[in-house]
Order: sequence, then structure tokens, then C-alpha cells
Amino acid sequence: MSLKPNGLARAAVRFKPASFAGTFVALMMSALIVTACGVLLETGLRASVPAERYAGAPVVAAADQSARVVADTVDGPEETAYPLPDTARVDAGLAARAARAPGAAVAVPDFTFPVLRGTAASGALTGHGWGSHVFTGTALSEGAAPHPGEVVLGTGVARAARAGVGDTVTLETADGRAGFRVSGLAEAGAGDTAGGDAGGGGAAAWFADDEASVLAGHPGRADAIAVLAEDGTDPADLAAAVGASLAGSGAHVLTGDDRGEVEDHTLAYAKETLFAIGASFGAIATLVAVFTAAGTVALSVGQRSREFALLRAVGATPRQIRRAVASEALLVAPLAGLLGCLPGIGLAHWWFGQMQDRGAVPDAVELHVSGFPLLAAVAVGLLTALGAGWAAGRRPARIKPGQALAEASVERLRPGVVRTVLGLAAVGGGAVLAGVAASAAGSDAANASLGVVMLFMLAVALLGPVLARLCAALFGLLLRGGGASASLAAANSRTNARRLASAITPIVLAMAFASTLVFMHTSESHVASEQLRDGVTADHVVTTPAGLPADAADRAARLPGVDAAVSLLDTQVLVPVRGGGETSLQGTATQGVSGSGARLAKVQDLDVREGSLDRVGEGRIAVDRTLATAAGAGLGDTLSLHLPDGTKAAPEIVAVYGRGMGLPAVTMDRASLDGHLTSPFADTLLVSGGEAGPLGALGEVTDASGYALAQNVDREFGAWANYVMAAVLGGFAAIAAVNTLVMTVLDRRRELHTLRLVGSTRRQVLRMLGWESLLVSAAGVVLGTAIAMITLTPMMRGLTGESPHVPPLLYGAFAATAVALGLAAVALPARAALRERQG
Repeated sequence: MSLKPNGLARAAVRFKPASFAGTFVALMMSALIVTACGVLLETGLRASVPAERYAGAPVVAAADQSARVVADTVDGPEETAYPLPDTARVDAGLAARAARAPGAAVAVPDFTFPVLRGTAASGALTGHGWGSHVFTGTALSEGAAPHPGEVVLGTGVARAARAGVGDTVTLETADGRAGFRVSGLAEAGAGDTAGGDAGGGGAAAWFADDEASVLAGHPGRADAIAVLAEDGTDPADLAAAVGASLAGSGAHVLTGDDRGEVEDHTLAYAKETLFAIGASFGAIATLVAVFTAAGTVALSVGQRSREFALLRAVGATPRQIRRAVASEALLVAPLAGLLGCLPGIGLAHWWFGQMQDRGAVPDAVELHVSGFPLLAAVAVGLLTALGAGWAAGRRPARIKPGQALAEASVERLRPGVVRTVLGLAAVGGGAVLAGVAASAAGSDAANASLGVVMLFMLAVALLGPVLARLCAALFGLLLRGGGASASLAAANSRTNARRLASAITPIVLAMAFASTLVFMHTSESHVASEQLRDGVTADHVVTTPAGLPADAADRAARLPGVDAAVSLLDTQVLVPVRGGGETSLQGTATQGVSGSGARLAKVQDLDVREGSLDRVGEGRIAVDRTLATAAGAGLGDTLSLHLPDGTKAAPEIVAVYGRGMGLPAVTMDRASLDGHLTSPFADTLLVSGGEAGPLGALGEVTDASGYALAQNVDREFGAWANYVMAAVLGGFAAIAAVNTLVMTVLDRRRELHTLRLVGSTRRQVLRMLGWESLLVSAAGVVLGTAIAMITLTPMMRGLTGESPHVPPLLYGAFAATAVALGLAAVALPARAALRERQG
């Protein structure tokens, strides 16, 4: 069958513009969603950052910055990489092997680590090995290179400390506090000021390479090996030679922009975030977009059932009808897709820029816009229009002309058998998955709940006319007291259930998805806030951006009136968890505790359910109960995990507690993290008893409520991401609902004119339409809310152990918005239609 637009298609577009305008808007919005998510997905797949610190080293050797899990699939073993929370390091001795590679001029082990100076207000320095100056451009302005026990200070640091060559400065590193003789002063080069390492003003210190790894807390280990080339050596040839020299060491040899990922670990997490939005959320958004656009196309075709029936009556063949529907799709879909791509690119730019502003994506990453997402958006719209048009046009093309005319005059009451069976199957599947989610925990509950909302939405679409008739009957009882207009609205709704269903479905979509995404966050945030508020029992909380000195807890404990002081080092470990039948590594918030479990209990109430915190120590940890369930481990079991730098460990679980959402989900001995972190300095000091004033020498002092407020602010990106996704999906569905309502009103101009001819006033007609709109909005809100709650209840039970938290004002705003949009979408085109008839 040729799909070249024929005369019937062109005439339909010209003489029935309202239906095609609605279809055009739906397909354009579909293309917008697909384009935006596709651009973000492509950016996540191609994201890179240029080398800054290593810009002067053409080849860099570094450890794999990922932990890997191999899972058995139907296609065989499949390996998945998960970014490490901290830097994995290589043997510093590899520098000697790399230096022997043909074409290598020099190979330097590189070290970057924090250094504390003076009081908390003085801030931190960035420490490096002096050997790095050969590729960073740092140069001495005075004095000489450092030997063990000596340091070269940046000129800005020296001025602030009023120190010169030959003076002694006290600095604190992972190896402890010690005095260092200033051997020289230096102007930081481009490589040492990149990314703010030296604060842009020389806030750096350089130590002898022989002791730099010890001061960094990783004896014999380096962040990377920087290899410089001899004159005339091609970087690719040098990389191959270095790779051969380091064969078997486990080091990865990197060139070009791949070097940037070694120095900027946020890139790996940015890729994960972009992929999650572009692929995971994008898949859901695309399904919703296709689903909604298909419904609009089907409505457009259904509105012209009378025209198709007349065409059949005057001799048009089924093939001509099908060709006309397909040709209409070819006329509308490509142009709608192309026009939707432009705002889609704009949405992707805005979304990407917001993520960069919030620190989720490095500033150096660029948005990639190619033709692939745009082509996919146009293709999806075209296929959707063709598929929906074919499905909607099958019956008017297949049945006899007389039957087609009869069905065009009076709506068919009995839904199709196939549609009904599929709808009931979707309801059954959603109910089964809801049961699975209710009995699951963690990610299994969340994954099952996602299937619940999708299946129930499919059921609403398939059983829409039946549900619409039931809603019309139910609300019709309530409308009996509303006068003639209300009764007529109820009768219209019962008689035209298919039209009603087409208007209800987008509102259900908007309400269900927006409520699920937003109230999922409010539920998690509510539980986390309560746990944090109840869990921090300390009287004072001390924090400082630079990190607390190693002896901060001891100094605080010696102050008058202090009952207990415990310092906490916040980090993450990767824990294997089961979900959806597969094992993945979950980044889990972890706190390293400086004191005993008994002392910790005086400043922090973790709500211990099993075991005792007193046993937490070397090789023994405490974990949150939800994490224990997800990991399939319990009290007395060993928990296999990856420490922040990827080192594998298998500590014993000696306590299980219940406040791992507001507080870190893993509690371990601080010493167990030694050598596995870039910064050895604690982030928080919890103090019970005493006065706040004397603690000010250690950092910023606040009480437990102030600390809880600051921690909640740190969760803002998660909230923002959920709200944006809810706005994208809910906004799209809301536009689709308005679009559908406008289409149905404009298609009823003949009916509205007839009502005026039989004596109805303009106000009565508008009042009838208002009642119909209220019925549609109320039904959509009720069904959408029901789907959201069926989805959220098992999900939140599995994730938090509590019921969903739905703020009344926020829910009321959602419902009021749905009603207001429904009323506006009906009233405005109705007024225009009635005014047109009067003219």
C-alpha cells in the first residue's frame, strides 16, 4: 500500500483542522520529551572532561576507578562497573618501570592530599609531591626543592603565614602534626591551580616525593603515574610502550580526555546521573509520551467516524480508508516531530545547565546534540501516529457501511473483547506486582512498584470506557441536585463514555506520575528528617569545611562539663545488594567513628534493634536493617563490601539499627578507613555536655536542630531532580489533557448549536460543560490518586518501613490544578464555539 498522501487526507486536514491541531500538539510534545531525554542520554554516554592537572603529561597510568560485578545473564557473563567513592591508587614503584619505556623522558608518581594548618579558620592546603612540578608548571621563586622534613609553600600561603625560607611551620597530615622547615617558595603552575587545587592563589604545599605518600596516608601508593615524552615521540606510541612496561600491574594507561576522569571523579557520577535521566526516566517518559500521543491520534480518528462511514456508504473501499488514515499521519507527524525537537533541545540545555549549577555535572562537560536523538524523536512520533491511526481506523474500514453509519450516530456500548481481556490482564498484573512489592524490601520493592504504576495506567487506557461509564454513573448521583445542566452533563457522560475516557486518561496520567514522583521524595525526606532529628542526641555539633584535626575529639573531651565527644568521618562504601534477581553495588553512606560504641551512644541514637555498638571495631561493623535485608545479611554474618578506594573487605555485622536513612547506613571503626581515603580528617564532631563557646576553636558550632537543617539542605539535589521529572511528566500529561478536552469541545460544536436551537441559554450550555469538566477532573484525580497510593504504599514500606507521607497542601495544589486546567480547557473553547455560532 502506498503511503503517499492522497486527496482524502489533504481534504481532512484542510476541513477538520481542530482534530489535526490536537494531534499535531500531542505529537510535537512527544517529540519534545524524546529529544530532551535523548540528548541527555547521548551526553551521558559521550561525556568527558579535558585534562587540567595532567595537561602537561601526555600519558597517565592510574588504577581502575571502578568496582566491577560479573553477573550471569541469558547472553552469558556480563560485567558492570560502578564508580568508586574515592581514588583507587597504584604502586608508586611503577614510575620506575614506566620511565624505562621507549620514548619516555620521565615518569613521576603524583600525590594530592589535604593538609591542615593552624586553627580551623585557617583552612586547608592541598599537598603534592614536588616531582609533579615537571608537568604542572610550578616553579620556585625562592629557595630550593624540599627534602624529607621540608616543605615548599605557595607564595600566597607564605604571606598569610608570615613564613619565609628557613622558617618552620606546623602542618597536619594523615601522618600527624609536625613541624616542617620551609625550603622554598613557589608560584603554582597551571596544573596545580586547575580545579581550584591551589585556591587560585597558591594555597598549596609541596613535599619531598620520598615522604609524600606517607604524608598522604598511603605509604608506597600514588594517585597516578604521569609520563612525559621525549621530543618527537607520539603520545599513542608512548602509551603503547608504557602499557607494555606496566603489563600485569593492573594499571590503566590513559591519554587525551581519558586523563581528565582520573583527576575529576565527579565525572563518573555525572555519567550515572545523565544516564539515569536519559535512559531510565527517558524510557518511562517516552512510553508515557507515546501512550498519550497514541490516545490523541485515536481520538482524532474516532471523531471522524461519521465521515468514514459516509465514505464507505458512497463506495470507498477499506483500503482507501486505511490509506487515508496513514496518509494523514505522514502529513502531520514529521512536521510535528521536527518542530518538537527545537523546544526539546532547549529543555535539554536548561536541564543540563541546572545540573551543572547544582554540582551534579562538572562545568567542563559539554552538552552533546547530534542528529540521533532528533531522528529518534521524529521516528517515534511517526510510528506512533501510524500505529494508533491503523488501530483506530481498523473497525470503520472493516465493518459494513450501514453498520458504520449506525455506530457513528450512537456510541457502541460494549467494549471490544480483546481490549477488555488485555485491560483485565493489566489489572491482574498490577495487583500481583503490588503484592510482590508489599512483601519485598529496598530496590526490589521500588522496581516492583514501577511495574505497578505502568500496568495500572495501561489498564486505565484499555478499560477507559468502562471506567468512564462507572464514574459517570457514580458522579451522576451526586449531580442530581445540581439542576438541569448537571443532569444533562451526567447523561452526556454516560452516553459518550469513550469521549469521556479519552479526556480522563491524561488527567490520570498527570496525577499518578506527578504524585508518585513527588510524594516518593516527601515520604523519604520525612522519614530521613525524623530519623536525623531523633538520632542526633548531642548537645553541640562542630563542623568545618577543611576537616577537623585528628585530636579534635580528645581536645573537646577535656573541656569542662563535656560528657562525651566523638568525631565522625563521612564517606561511602559499595555494598552488594540483590534487586530484580541481579546483584549490584550500592553506594552507601558510611560513618567512621573515632571512639567506642558506648561513647557513640551518648551522642547518637541509632535505634539499635539487634546486637550492640560496643563490639564495633576492627573487622566489625553495624548496619541499617534495610541495608541488611537488601544485602541478604544479618547479625553475625560477614558483609562483603568495597571500601572507598575499592579495597575489598568482609567485616562481621555486630549490630543492626533502624535509623539508616537519616543517619549513615554503615557504622564502622575510624581506623578501618585509614589508607582508603583521600582526606583523613573527620567532618563532624558530636559533643554531649559542656558549653558551645570553647568549642569554637575547633570549627563552627551549632546544636542538633541546626545540624539536622544543614543535612536536609544537602539533599536538595535529589528533591530537585524528582520535582523536575514530576514537572516534565506531569506537565506533559497536563498539556495532553488540556489538548484532549479542547479537541472534544470543538468537535461538539454541532451538539452545542443544537442545544441552543432547542432553547438552552448560553449560560446553561456553559454550565453543563462546566459540570462535565468537573466530572472529568474529579474522576481523573481520584483514579490517579488511587494508582499513586497503590504504587507508593508498598514502595515506601519496603524502602522506609512506613506509609507514604503526603503533605495535604501539596496534594490539594495538585488536585486544584487538575480541576482548574479542566475547567479552563472546556470553558475557553466552548465560549469561542458558541460565539462563532452566534456570529
